[in-house]
Amino acid sequence: MKTIYKICPEPLWRNAEKAGFFEGAPIDIIDGYLHFSTAQQVRETAARHFAGQGDLLLIAIDESRLGEALRYEPSRGGDLFPHLYATLPLSAVLWVKPLPLGSDGHHIFPDLAP
Repeated sequence: MKTIYKICPEPLWRNAEKAGFFEGAPIDIIDGYLHFSTAQQVRETAARHFAGQGDLLLIAIDESRLGEALRYEPSRGGDLFPHLYATLPLSAVLWVKPLPLGSDGHHIFPDLAP
C-alpha cells in the first residue's frame, strides 16, 4: 500500500464527511482533478499553497483504493504528483489529522508513511 496526502480546510472536509465523498477544493474543481502529494512532497505543498493557514487537516489516502482514475503527472519542478480524476471516496481514507501551525508559522506534520 502506498499512501498519498491531501491538505484540506477543516470545514470543507467536514462537508465531505457528511456527503460521503470529497469533490475537491475550489482549485481541484477548476483544474478538473484532485491534487494530492506524496510523503516527500506534502511539506513543500503546505509551504507553497497553505503558508500561515490554520484550521487545516491532513488526510492520508490509500492510493490502491482509487483505481485508474489516479494518475501521476508532472507538476512542480517536473516531479510526478498524484492527481485523481474522480471524486474521492471516503472508503479510501486511512486517517484524518489536524495540521496545526507551530510558533514559527510552519505546519507541524505527523509521521508520514511513504
